[in-house]
Amino acid sequence: MHVERKARIWIGIAAINGLMAVGAGAFGAHFLESRLDPRAAHTFELAARYQMYHSLALLGISWLICNRSSRIVSAAAMCMLVGIVLFSGSLYGLSLMGWRWLGPVTPIGGAFLLLGWLLLTIGALKPSRSALSGTGQVSIQKP
Repeated sequence: MHVERKARIWIGIAAINGLMAVGAGAFGAHFLESRLDPRAAHTFELAARYQMYHSLALLGISWLICNRSSRIVSAAAMCMLVGIVLFSGSLYGLSLMGWRWLGPVTPIGGAFLLLGWLLLTIGALKPSRSALSGTGQVSIQKP
């Protein structure tokens, strides 16, 4: 897939998640606050906050894909997305529906978020091929 197209897709995914996080935060603050017990309201707010944090991280990863595309950076984006779905999704389900069976899913989502940050760190610090050649282009020398 072309680098610019891949980055646009991740920007779209980040924007949709940001939209959902803002909507969830507003819904929680204006509608749910008086309807949920304090612990459930806190859990819901935590889900929205982490969804927003990682939506912003996906925007940063999109920029990195444009400038230093690699499988590691793409894997970081995918881990962040899976982490958002599992972590925030399970917290939304726990707080709104009381689905206790989602409790074990939350740390799995957290592990994906952590893995996403680790891969992002590696992808950002790993020298690009153009930096290794010193010319801005990958060069192949003949023997």
